[in-house]
This record gives sequence, structure tokens and C-alpha cells, in this order.
Amino acid sequence: MWSEQSSKDSIRIQRMGYICGTNIKSMSIDWSHKHLIVLSGPTAVGKTALSLQLAGYFNTPIISADSRQIYRRMNIGTAKPEQAILDAVPHYFINHLDISTPYSAGAFEREALALVHRLFSASNVLLLAGGTGLYIDALCKGLDALPDVPVAIKTAVLQEYDQKGLEPFLEELMISDPDYYHRVDRYNPRRILRAIEVIRTSGKPLSSFRKNSPKSRLFQTHYILLQREKIALYERINQRVDDMIQQGLIEEARSLLPLRSYRALDTVGYRELFEYFDGKYTLTEAIEKIKTNTRRYAKRQGTWFRRSDKWTSFPADNEAAILDYLKATIEG
Repeated sequence: MWSEQSSKDSIRIQRMGYICGTNIKSMSIDWSHKHLIVLSGPTAVGKTALSLQLAGYFNTPIISADSRQIYRRMNIGTAKPEQAILDAVPHYFINHLDISTPYSAGAFEREALALVHRLFSASNVLLLAGGTGLYIDALCKGLDALPDVPVAIKTAVLQEYDQKGLEPFLEELMISDPDYYHRVDRYNPRRILRAIEVIRTSGKPLSSFRKNSPKSRLFQTHYILLQREKIALYERINQRVDDMIQQGLIEEARSLLPLRSYRALDTVGYRELFEYFDGKYTLTEAIEKIKTNTRRYAKRQGTWFRRSDKWTSFPADNEAAILDYLKATIEG
């Protein structure tokens, strides 16, 4: 809805003159007609196929909310769309960064918000698609400000992680911030290490900085959540892993082995194969672990989505109902 607050924000931005290099005043945007469709759901649910259909109908590019597809060279293991698809439909934040480049949800918020303001100068509808809930929240409602972490603390935490692994940090987090410990994805080293960095910098738990006060956005947002029955979803996950192996995931992982110290590669699909290369598992065991850990990831994604009532849920194979809903909501 177009609100008084949105009007104030528009005036504030126009007074600034520019936002992220774009002259807002010259754009004369009527924000009451600007809509962002957010399409999400667990991994392997079918987001890519539907995003292409929606992009075609609404004549919009696709903004990716996937924290791993953002990196170049991680193609098969992140289920990145084929190059022909990327060429046919403009995509943003896919192949955006080198594996060695640190990136955060805060950086995504700044870059993605600048992008949608620029794209809305030419389009009334944009599409954000992906399964990284923190990236979705970053763009749609903003993130809480966290203290700046000194380089010395970041370096010390990373060195400790390289030497001892994740378990000591999980124990520290459980003691220092039990609230965040029970909510965070404990298989995601980046989130755990970030929480420890904040705790060691400020002496306060990360959860104390998370007030969950949404920032005002000028555009209207429509949240679509794709769902499948658990058994069907898990079958799709298992089949996709098998397909990845056939497509060359083992060779891709081997080519990235020299870069394994970068956090971008501490990811399901690569982590297990690196351990196979180390001789820790057989290939069969590594593949089964990829399937198991991917299913666990899908379960954690489901937990994330259920904590909010903003989503309108649809069966993933009911494309017609989703399109009818969006047409009525946006065009009606």
C-alpha cells in the first residue's frame, strides 16, 4: 500500500538527489505502481522453472537471492541455471563475485536496493527469486546495524576456525548467546563465525542487535512460497544430486580444491567431496552425505519460512494458480 511514510521516504530520497548513482528526481517514479515479486521455497522445490515463466509474463529480469550462485565457477554444485537461460533472461547476482571475495547480507542489501531502484525506472514489476532467506529479508525489510568488527578479530576467528573447526565456536555461542544458537543454521560456518565476531567485538550477544524493525521500502512486495510434500521434495533432492554427479560435479569440485579455504566453498556439495579427496570418505559415502546434508538444509529453510506469516503458499506444480494470484494482486 502507498503510505504516508512511503511519501516521506520519496521526498527524502529526492532531497538527497541521488541514490546509488541514479537521479531519483529525474526518474519521476510513481512508487504506488511498483511491485516486487518474491519467489522462494526450499532447495530443489522448482523455483528456477517458475521464475522463468513469471519473468516471461511480467517482462522482468530475475534478481537472484542465492548466496552461493552469486559466485563464479561454482556452477554444478549450486544448481546454477544453464548459460542459455542466463543469456535468454537477464539475471542479476549470478556469477557476480569471485570465490575469493568476501560478501555479506549487508552488502547484498546495499547492492540489491540500488539495483531495484534503477530497474524500477523502466519496469513496474520485478522478480526476486532464491532460497537464501537472509538475502530476501535484507532487500525487503533491511537488516539491523551490527558493530564494525576489527580486522584483528576477524583474522583471529578465521585462524581459530582453520585450526579447530566449528565445534568450539558452537559451544561458545551456546554459552554467550543461547537465543541465537537455537535459531541459527548451525551447519553454516559463516553465520556462526559472524556471531562470534560480534560477541568478541562488543561483549554482547548477536541477538541483542536484532530488533527486527523493518525498514520502509517504497515498493510493494508480494511473497510467494513454493511447497512440495516432504517425500516428493526429498526424492527431487536425491535425483538432483545424482544428476549433478553425472554433469561433472566431482571434476568441478576437484578444480576448486586449491581454493577450499575460502568460505564460499564451505558449502554442501563441495565440502563432502573435498573430504572424499582427503580420503575421509569413499565416493559413495560422500554422495550420500551430500544428499543427507541437502535434505537437512531444505528442512532448515522450511523452518525459516514458517517463522513469518507474510508468505502466500502454493503447491510448486500449480503454476496457473500462482500466475492468476499475482495477476489479480498486481494488475487488479
